[in-house]
Order: sequence, then C-alpha cells, then structure tokens
Amino acid sequence: MAVIDLRSDTVTRPTPAMRRAMAEADVGDDVYGEDPTINRLESRAAEIFAREAALFVPSGSMGNLLAIWCHTERGQEVVCDARSHTYIHEMGAMAAIAGVMPRTIATADGILTWDRIAPAVSDGGAYHSKTGLIEIESTHNLAGGTVYPAETLADISSRAHALGLPVHLDGARIFNAAEALGKSVAEITRPVDSIMFCLSKGLGAPVGSMLVGSAKLIAEARRRRKILGGGMRQAGVLAAAGLIALEESPKGLARDHANASHLAAGLAAIPAVRLDPAKVASNIVMFDVDRGRTAQAVCDALKARNVLASAFGPQTIRMVTHFDVDRTAVDAAISAMRSVLQ
Repeated sequence: MAVIDLRSDTVTRPTPAMRRAMAEADVGDDVYGEDPTINRLESRAAEIFAREAALFVPSGSMGNLLAIWCHTERGQEVVCDARSHTYIHEMGAMAAIAGVMPRTIATADGILTWDRIAPAVSDGGAYHSKTGLIEIESTHNLAGGTVYPAETLADISSRAHALGLPVHLDGARIFNAAEALGKSVAEITRPVDSIMFCLSKGLGAPVGSMLVGSAKLIAEARRRRKILGGGMRQAGVLAAAGLIALEESPKGLARDHANASHLAAGLAAIPAVRLDPAKVASNIVMFDVDRGRTAQAVCDALKARNVLASAFGPQTIRMVTHFDVDRTAVDAAISAMRSVLQ
C-alpha cells in the first residue's frame, strides 16, 4: 500500500511539468540580476498581486524575516497572534536578527481584530518599546487553516496606517485563502504593505517563497537577503518550477479544500475524535483525540498503517490535504483512523 502523507502540503513532489521546466530552464547569475527565469517569476508574482516588485527567497521564514526586518527598527515590537508562524516556528529570528520583539495576542481562531490589537499598540515613551509593525497570518496554520475575512484585513490595515504602522501578511497559503473567499489574491491583500507567500506548500513547487511589495521595500529586502546568505546564483532551475506552480496549481486548490472537508466529516464521525467539520476553512484539519490516547501514539499507529499525520500537542493532530492526496487516499486515511481508535 502506498504511503498517504497528510503531515503537510510541503511534502508534495514536483509535477512532470515542473520537472521538465526545471530541466529546460534558462539560467543566469541571480545575484547579478541576470537569471531570466527568476526575473520572470518575480515579475509575474508582482503582476498577480498588483504590486511594484517581488523577490524570490529560499523559504517562507526568510521572506517573513526580511519583511519584518525592513519594516521595523531595532528595539521595536511586532504585534502578532500568539500562535503565529513567525512567533512559534521561525526560531526567534525577528529577535535574533531583526532586533525586534513579538508582542503576542491570544485568539481562539487565529483571527486578530482591531479591538484586540489596539491595546497592544504602543507609541513608546519612557518605559515601553514602540510598536513597529502589525503581522497577521492567513490562512492561519496553528489555528487550523482559518481565513481572515477581507473586511477584517482591510479594517486592521486602515487603522494601522492611520497610526503610521505598516502591516505584513504571512500569506504562506494565501492562495488557499483566496480560494476559500472566492476572491483574487490581489483583491484580498490590497490593504497590506507586504505579503510573503509560499510556492512550496499548496502550490506544490519543490523550493521557494516570494515576498511582494513596493519597489523600495523589495530593493532593500534584496540587499538584506544577501546578508542572510540568500543569493542563489543560477536558481532559475528552481524558479522554473515556481512559475508552473504559480500559474497552474491554484486551479487545484478547490479539490484540496473539498478533500479536507470530506476528511473532517469522516473523522468527526469517529467517537474518539473531537472535531467540528464546519470550522474547516481550507486544506488544514486540526482535531483532538480523547485523553485515553496521546496524539503521538495515534500518529505512530497510523504510520504502521501507511498513513502519516503530525502530532501538534498532547491530544492534537494535524492533517493537511494537497494535490498528491486524492479522495481515495482520504477515505483510506479515515478508515485507518477508525481502525486505530476503535
């Protein structure tokens, strides 16, 4: 039986079209700005998001760090959700490298609103660090793939800008958010100052993320990317797969979301699972197992049945659908879970 890998949408394999594009890519030295395939990818990303410029980076974590670093000054604070990827899963880079501190706000669903943000905003003074940036995440990974309503994003941005504060969007899965909202990525991200999105998650490219924003921001981010060791030379072989992902993969996200909803409904029917299928908004399914079992023990038992999932806490498990997992595989995963828990 083939392994059904639901740990993340980062596990996708390059499609045949991506592999062909990589083999045939026209390349040059990107540090000199001479890789034509990277230049096409950056130009196309900027066009799709209706921005002045874009930058190809090795990872989403680097893209987020560059945005935070460019938007802020050392000693400032970044207001973010308490379960945001930038705070939980990026190795403290905003503090270690950009010299800023996270100011976290706890939410039930990963969605910040201005009434939650406002008390955390500081203008400095004699005893407090100054707020330098508002950072938000959509879809929100650790909240189970929740999606920011367009009006909430617009309201946060409008109120932040009135205070002179920029807004950065960790949009690692922003195309999933666009699919869930039925809007274009340009439309839903228009209010914010910068966006990072991943080519290597739901879009299925083997490597890479993009940072998009103003020409001034991207020029500075390009310089600081080199400081981080992110100059990749003849990386057009990677950008070629990114171009295929950018143009073709969003068309398949509706299927991934439908499979996630089907997975959630099947899991929720198992008595030992605690899950509300109505809360599954994109391709991420987070659920709890009863306290007679640990999440890791359940994941280990699933692995013995060729189903891979991730433990995200003592009782919490995450499963993520993607284009390498079809409906038959989802049904097999539900059956395996039922067998393990019964």
